[in-house]
Amino acid sequence: MASPKRIGVLILCFALVCYVDAKPKTKPFASPDIYKGKNVAKDEISPGEKIVNVMSFGAIPDGKFDCTQAFMHAWRAACKSNVQARLLIPKGRFVVSTMFFAGPCLTPGPITIQVVGTVAATTDISEYANGEWLMFEELDGIKLIGGGTFDGMGKGSWATAENCEADESNNCVRNPSSIYFHNVRNGIIQNIKSVDPKGFHLFVTSCANIRLRLLKLTAPATSPNTDGIHISNSIDVKLSKNIIETGDDCVSMIQGVNNVTINKLKCGPGHGISIGSLGKYPEEQEVKDIRVKNCTMVGTTNGLRIKTWPDKYPGAASDITFGDIVMDKVKNPIIIDQEYECEPANCKKKPSLVNIKDVVFSNIRGTTISPIAVDLRCSKQFPCQDIKLQNIDLNLGPKPSGSRCANIKPIYTGVQRPAACL
Repeated sequence: MASPKRIGVLILCFALVCYVDAKPKTKPFASPDIYKGKNVAKDEISPGEKIVNVMSFGAIPDGKFDCTQAFMHAWRAACKSNVQARLLIPKGRFVVSTMFFAGPCLTPGPITIQVVGTVAATTDISEYANGEWLMFEELDGIKLIGGGTFDGMGKGSWATAENCEADESNNCVRNPSSIYFHNVRNGIIQNIKSVDPKGFHLFVTSCANIRLRLLKLTAPATSPNTDGIHISNSIDVKLSKNIIETGDDCVSMIQGVNNVTINKLKCGPGHGISIGSLGKYPEEQEVKDIRVKNCTMVGTTNGLRIKTWPDKYPGAASDITFGDIVMDKVKNPIIIDQEYECEPANCKKKPSLVNIKDVVFSNIRGTTISPIAVDLRCSKQFPCQDIKLQNIDLNLGPKPSGSRCANIKPIYTGVQRPAACL
């Protein structure tokens, strides 16, 4: 039987979820970037900054005591402070159930959450029926830093995880993400580790001006649906110098993502960097202005992928650049798949209604384990437009790798290994 404290926490989470869902969903807009021109890598305690230690509110770092209520009280004290404040999670292992870090906050500047120790999730999956694990909402200016670890304790839940990509009913229920950012502007997530999430490591949605830096996200290659960083309906997101080893996409971007830069990512194991799947839901917003550069894929299932559903809904993806990428034994280095979850050799579904245009693959080099290193399969109804391949050099051991094209006329320049599609 659940304790009265746990029941109270779940009631509060349920109420907050209902409150958030009751609000109309709006497209995020680009707000002034309060971190522009500042050295975000440097953390300094402001003069007079209030330090709110979770242990002062009853948290016990023994890896057993449920610290949820203590964390909630400490967050309120920091967030509602009229002077600059930071929430401190010191050394030790703190067990926490699902909870909100909800704003808006009253601090004059961005509020800081400094994680030094380990925050561990409870293992009873039924406690997460109404939300993700740690939810950051309605905040303008936040820094999540400190070098600490978020342990999602996901191993026990992976066996029952649903494959939401393969579920065409749209009724699939994912396992909860570890860190969930919703309606957050001007956020920095830096020098943080995430291990073994039940679902995604980080989920960024309806956000603007978000930086994700120096993160290390790890889960076994066999862990299902454990995307590293999943982004939707967000604008001005910058990823840099991250290491992601997981069981699904290292980075995934779906509808409404605009102006995203991914720089110096090391990915693998995992499923690579994916845009999509797109066209699964009605009235999807376009994905545009995506730049991926200076990244390394090691032993991943896919490298650089754009995927859309056939026989579904309209959508669009445009102004996308993949440049200076190293592939190390990657199965599908370059792939546009507009027949997602449909047998590529004999797909009988209606063509995808998603328009893909203005995509550049430039300076992609390394090794593959697939005889088809470049696989570009576009929609019969909306063939891909202005797809450029510049200096592609992908080798299959002593044998040449191949390419496959459908409903596309790629524009080739420079070295082409594998050879250009006819």
